[in-house]
Amino acid sequence: MPSKPAGTLYRGREGMWSWVAHRITGVGIFLFLLVHVLDTALVRVSPEAYNEVIGTYKNPIVGLLEVGLVAAILFHAFNGIRLILVDFWAKGPRYQRQLMIGVGVIWVVLFVPFVIRHLTHVFGG
Repeated sequence: MPSKPAGTLYRGREGMWSWVAHRITGVGIFLFLLVHVLDTALVRVSPEAYNEVIGTYKNPIVGLLEVGLVAAILFHAFNGIRLILVDFWAKGPRYQRQLMIGVGVIWVVLFVPFVIRHLTHVFGG
């Protein structure tokens, strides 16, 4: 009896987990954009209300949320490129694991310097 069900594409490996992470980051980015559009729309209603809302964003908790947002955007963007390669490049499925490792490496190379610089501004002034 086979240990994995026949006919499934991902079988619980890196492809499945990147699919899950891609959906989660996509929903998170959508929610951020929704809030961003709504708070920016306040400027038309009341500039004072807009300034008050923007003032509430200047705290360390929002600074940490911004780190999460950048992490999500970077992963979503590079994983999207990986998905395009897997879907449209004939050899893409064969190199899915290597492409996922590449996404991780590029993500770390871009994300770590951002985190250091951003958190220095958030907590250091």
